[in-house]
This record gives sequence, C-alpha cells and structure tokens, in this order.
Amino acid sequence: MRIATFKSYKKGYYTFWFENGEELVFEDVHPRVLKQYDLKNNTELIDQEFRLTFVEDVDGDDVYYRVESLKPIAV
Repeated sequence: MRIATFKSYKKGYYTFWFENGEELVFEDVHPRVLKQYDLKNNTELIDQEFRLTFVEDVDGDDVYYRVESLKPIAV
C-alpha cells in the first residue's frame, strides 16, 4: 500500500499523486472500490489522502494501472 492523494477524474481517467511526488493516472478502478467511493462524482474526495493498492497490467507494449483498494487516512 502506498499513500496517495486523489486529484481528479476526467474522461475515464483517475489521477492520484503519491507521497514521493509521482503522479499516476489509472484507467480502471475495481468495482468494489467504486461502490465504496464515488470517485467520478463526489468532489469532496478531491485532495483526500488514501492508502492505495494497485496492479500493473501489461498488454504488449501498453501498460495499464488498476486501483485494487482504497482506504482513507484519518485526519
């Protein structure tokens, strides 16, 4: 798990910024996560920190990232 801040959802892509300054754009989020957190529509989730787990899928030369789990970090 890595700590990441949710920054945006635009045109099917979910953007998170990680604690090391890295930005990663995810094309897919596990349906269980989307059921828990409405990342597409809930603007209150923007700038919220999460513990995030993801997987990397390679299809030929293309690499896809999928969010597998999100757990909010208590403030």
